[in-house]
Amino acid sequence: MRAVDTNVLVRLVTRDDPRQVTAAEAFVARGAWVSHVVLGEAVWVLMSVYELEAPAVATAVDMLLNHRDLTLQDAEAVAAALEQYRLSSPPPGVGLERSRTLLGYSFWNG
Repeated sequence: MRAVDTNVLVRLVTRDDPRQVTAAEAFVARGAWVSHVVLGEAVWVLMSVYELEAPAVATAVDMLLNHRDLTLQDAEAVAAALEQYRLSSPPPGVGLERSRTLLGYSFWNG
């Protein structure tokens, strides 16, 4: 199984460049592994560069967790962090640092 980088995940989520989306989908089609570091970087890019709010990023993480061709490192921990975030119900517009904490960055930081 191949591992993906941040760019592949961002393309799968944002679908902002049709050519790159096609390449990303082809790359993961035979199965791909996503490390915690790459997932964390993708979350950072989605929030910092694409300015997605935390709830939209949570939806993106959920999509990646359930993607038929992706295997996330310690998916149970990612799912638990996502559930913890959703139970905390932060309002839209919550700050980036708070969102990172709510999205469970501890699952890959320690």
